[in-house]
Amino acid sequence: MEQASNFLKDTDRTVRQQAWETIQQRRLVDKDELNILFDELVKLRHQVALNAGFENYRDYMFQALGRFDYTPKDCYDFAEAIEKEIVPILKEQAEKRREALGLAELKPWDLEVSTSGKPMLKPFNNGEELIDKSIACFNAIHPSLGEKLSIMKANHLFDVESRMGKAPGGYNYPLAETGAPFIFMNAANSLRDLTTMVHEGGHAIHTFLTANLELNDFKHCPSEVAELASMSMELISMDQWSVYFDNEEELNRAKKEQLADVLKTLPWVAVIDQFQHWIYTNPDHNAADRETAFKQIYTRFGAGFADWTDNETPFGNVWQKQLHLFEVPFYYIEYAIAQLGAIAVWKNYKENPEKGLSQYLEALSLGYTKPMNEIYETAGIKFDFSDTYVKELAAFVKEELEKLG
Repeated sequence: MEQASNFLKDTDRTVRQQAWETIQQRRLVDKDELNILFDELVKLRHQVALNAGFENYRDYMFQALGRFDYTPKDCYDFAEAIEKEIVPILKEQAEKRREALGLAELKPWDLEVSTSGKPMLKPFNNGEELIDKSIACFNAIHPSLGEKLSIMKANHLFDVESRMGKAPGGYNYPLAETGAPFIFMNAANSLRDLTTMVHEGGHAIHTFLTANLELNDFKHCPSEVAELASMSMELISMDQWSVYFDNEEELNRAKKEQLADVLKTLPWVAVIDQFQHWIYTNPDHNAADRETAFKQIYTRFGAGFADWTDNETPFGNVWQKQLHLFEVPFYYIEYAIAQLGAIAVWKNYKENPEKGLSQYLEALSLGYTKPMNEIYETAGIKFDFSDTYVKELAAFVKEELEKLG
């Protein structure tokens, strides 16, 4: 799937459409089987909640995940803020994309291709080069960061290239005895792989900084903190992306694509989170009800900003691609919380690189020895999902995007 998705960036629209349709056809092969499995999961999860004395699995999971700093209502309010402040910016960008590509409407296979009319960006040629360039990038941010990735390379703690039969995804895995991190991913020489590497590199730095904390539980941060480490690094590292791109025009393109992705993350997270609230507060639903609910929620947040006419079946099945829904229920809103925090960290870094970086690393060094809001405060940012804060940070990203032309 990782390699197939590269064809969605092809400048030939026929190739893009064929790739997209092939990917969807493959997903639909398992649609019914996965729906049966998901029905069973919902039933079992609801029973777990009832057994534990909760009304529904949503309320149970908020306790199980240690969400003491925010409530389900905060999630609904955050989703509304994203709908109000982020979706209009993305709609505006989608319209610019449509015009630039000279299309009557954007289809789902038109969302990844560069509007420059040029082929997809290739920031590296192979896994070894990705690792070496990333070490140079982190070194340019601060020598201590580059040194940490060099230690990982010397100890063979990277498995980055995509290959047949390799499990999908990407992650950073802390090794308990040594305290060192291990990075696993499926690189196919795309810009997304660069961002995956610096994202997982942020997690790796976090692992190094918390390795010597006294208790193991101090090293296991809630995702709202763990993802702040990784998503902030995606943005902080952008100032050093000339390591991957020696051409100014390509560098600008890469930054623009990254910032567009940052904004796109927020509505998609809102979709998956609101969908989960619906699933587990309506436990008696069936697969058809679930599909209808998903379509309504996805449409509310722009439905990917594409026209899905004649693609109703794939449209209703988009949710199945999100592994979290099956494996780690309710783990997703953290990405939006952390993405918002990461934008704030980056804003601080742009205004004062030395202070911004220092506050960020100090916050990571805390591990989970402080409450979430105090960790965010240490990073020099707010633990806040209000529409005012969302609007302020969205305006900052929009301004940075406009600077890139």
